[in-house]
Amino acid sequence: MENHNLTHEFPELEEKINVLKLNDDGFKRMYVNYEEVNALIQHYEEGEQNHTSDEHLTDLRRKRVHLKDHLYTYLKQN
Repeated sequence: MENHNLTHEFPELEEKINVLKLNDDGFKRMYVNYEEVNALIQHYEEGEQNHTSDEHLTDLRRKRVHLKDHLYTYLKQN
């Protein structure tokens, strides 16, 4: 399974991510939302129980991509 943690996705921005998590409430909310969606996807992909529909999993993956795009844009602008 692929690692989609934000610091793994953007290793060159890890320091900036860590600073913004501590000092920027707007970024922190986006980051936490991204990590929650990512953890839920991992739970569904890895688990034998608590299965979800393919449609729901696809929607979660789309949401993760959307959040990642917003976070990347934010990181580049700040």
